[in-house]
Order: sequence, then structure tokens, then C-alpha cells
Amino acid sequence: MFKTFLRVFAIAGSIWIATGAVAAGETVRGVGFGDSLMAGYQLAPGDAFPARLEAALRADGYAVSIANAGVSGDTTSGGLARLDWSIPEDTDFVILELGANDALRGISPEITRQNIEKMIVQLRARGIDVILAGMQAPPNMGSDYAAAFNPIYPEMAEKYELPFYPFFLDGVIGDGSKLLDDGMHPNTDGVSEMAERMAPVVKTYLDREQSEG
Repeated sequence: MFKTFLRVFAIAGSIWIATGAVAAGETVRGVGFGDSLMAGYQLAPGDAFPARLEAALRADGYAVSIANAGVSGDTTSGGLARLDWSIPEDTDFVILELGANDALRGISPEITRQNIEKMIVQLRARGIDVILAGMQAPPNMGSDYAAAFNPIYPEMAEKYELPFYPFFLDGVIGDGSKLLDDGMHPNTDGVSEMAERMAPVVKTYLDREQSEG
């Protein structure tokens, strides 16, 4: 899916408004909602990002479960269309990771922005917190496209005060040892790297939720 991506970003501090604190000791239920990067393209279920992240968090003592609602090839329009029935009612938070296929297909960044915002609004209206995973446009789309696409995620995170991880593929893109033979999707080592890098953002969210419980 991805040959090379711009890696110009800075890891921002997580900010949020909790919509429903979870009492200490309860299992916090999360859902990874995204495309093939979330689904675990060509990987065993236990090697996909939600499973690896859940394992890492549990190893550090967090009572959390993270279901996998990734669909390979999904765009933000596809995600919006399936959002309601893909996310169970008892979900506490969603890791929202979509937009890479929009960029690869040259979909208007304005459509991507509108879809991301609608998903955030709909999830929050259901009392479900959103942790936003950012994406970067591939360089071959040109600087004008990147200038319109790349700011979508930090701007949505700021507007809705969301826990935010700026680039979902940080540490993986450009490293052949962490990619499948297609040079586009993460292998098991790549997924582990992604989970390790994103875990602090999720831990901060979980700590906040438990402290407010």
C-alpha cells in the first residue's frame, strides 16, 4: 500500500475530554477501527495491531481489550458507512485509523476531512471516546495535495481535544525489515513497532479514565 511516505511530523502531547470515565478495576473495551493497517493484512489475527497493542498494555498491568474492526481497502467513506454497526454499544474507546486509502486514490482531502469529523462526532454522541491516529499523504500526490491532506488529523485532534498519535506508520515506512514483501504493509515486527510507539498515548488515556472513575 505504501512505498514511501513523508515523515515530517512531531509527536504531540495527548489532549482530550473524557466522555465516560471507567472505574478502576473494570476492563476498558476498545476497538481498532481502520483499514488494512489495522486489520493486519496477510498476518495472523494475533499479530494484527489491536492484538499486539492489547498484549503490550496488559503486560504493563492495564485491564483492556481491543477488538479488531479493520477492513482492508477501506476509505473514510467506507468507514463512515459501517461505523454504527461495526462498533458495539459497550465500547469505551475507538482508535480511529483511516485515510491512507483516500490519499492513495487521490480522493479530495475535503471529503476525507468531512468523513473523519463525522465519525468523531457520531462516536462521541454515543459516549465513545476517540483516539485519533494520523496519516500522511504519499509524496507522489504532490505538495498541494499533502498541504491539504496532512493537516486534517492534527486539526481534528485539536478541535475535539482528542488523544492523538500523529503518524500511524512511524518507525515502519522506509524500513524493509519491518514490511511485508510488497513493501507497503507492516510485517509482525512492524506491527510490534507500531504498537510500542502508540502505547504511551493509549496509556495516558487509560490512566486518565481510571483516575476519573
